[in-house]
Amino acid sequence: MKMKRLIYIPLMVLLAACAGKPKDKKAELDELKKQQSDINSKIEKLQAEIGTTDSAKTTDVSVTEVKTGSFTNYVQIQGKIDAQDNVTAYPQTQAAITAIYVKAGQHVSKGQTLVQLDNSVMKQNIAQSEAQVSLNQQLFDRQKNLWDQKIGTEVQYLQAQTALQSSKKALDALKKQSAFFRIVSPINGTIDQMDLKLGQVAVPGQTGIRIVNADVLKVKADVPESYASSVNTGNDVKILVPDAKDSLVTKVTFAAKAIDPTSRSFGVEIKLPVRAGLRPNMTAIIKIADYSKSNAIAVPVKAIQKSENGDYVYVNQNGTAKQVNVKSGVTYGGKTEVLSGLKAGDQLIVEGATEVEDGDKIKVVQSAN
Repeated sequence: MKMKRLIYIPLMVLLAACAGKPKDKKAELDELKKQQSDINSKIEKLQAEIGTTDSAKTTDVSVTEVKTGSFTNYVQIQGKIDAQDNVTAYPQTQAAITAIYVKAGQHVSKGQTLVQLDNSVMKQNIAQSEAQVSLNQQLFDRQKNLWDQKIGTEVQYLQAQTALQSSKKALDALKKQSAFFRIVSPINGTIDQMDLKLGQVAVPGQTGIRIVNADVLKVKADVPESYASSVNTGNDVKILVPDAKDSLVTKVTFAAKAIDPTSRSFGVEIKLPVRAGLRPNMTAIIKIADYSKSNAIAVPVKAIQKSENGDYVYVNQNGTAKQVNVKSGVTYGGKTEVLSGLKAGDQLIVEGATEVEDGDKIKVVQSAN
């Protein structure tokens, strides 16, 4: 027990001495400053090494030579094919159908009778009028013979003459009215739709026969009013008919001057040549050339970058990327017209343009002409 007490006493004294010794903060601060100095030196060394590596780094890019050529911008809209002559022949009076002379798909000529309506009452009226004309003719002839012999009065002669003329005019009017009991083709074409039946009552404006001249077709479309100043008669136009797998290049035949107040658009028409696969009401994709320039510089859209200060591109200048500010025009077909900033012969960076900065070293791995 006595030995244990002797061991505990020195330990306690040592602990008390350590606990009572004040911590040297100045020495601790000096140590931290030294560590900081060592870290800063290492950071500067690494930065210098990284900077040297970056300056020697090159970026792989592809370039294309800037050239001048034709550039055209197109307005793309949807239209439909229509027949130049697409009409419906209606009766001009209400009557029952007594005869049908044509059928759907049959070719007809202008003025040809298609349907006959019940004109039995009109025939009777015409027969009575013809009889009256015949009687008045006989009376006039006799009165004229008497007048030539100086028999009778002039009034009697004039009355007979007037009666004959009036009856003839009445007969002519009835014959003209009899034409109302026929449905006649107003154009040369083909019967496209006819649902008439014998005995059916034909009604003006409701019962008719549609006739189409499919040999003369046109495309109709509505163009937004924002293109009113650039889309006109005579503009070049490309037409694609997907369902017929057909396409052609022609010109705008007609461009309306008035703007529709409801749709805020104006109509255009393009006449089509005879094409076997085209039919009325087919959908057509129309591309109207509203801007064209023969000596233009057009570059790929992805080569142009944008910033707050405007558009810019990079060109290859002896293995170095050089930033060039440009003024962009219209864009069509993946290309943008450059109005200023580039000239023919410049090596424009296309692929890799977004990965370089002004002054970076570059390596051309692909060149497209």
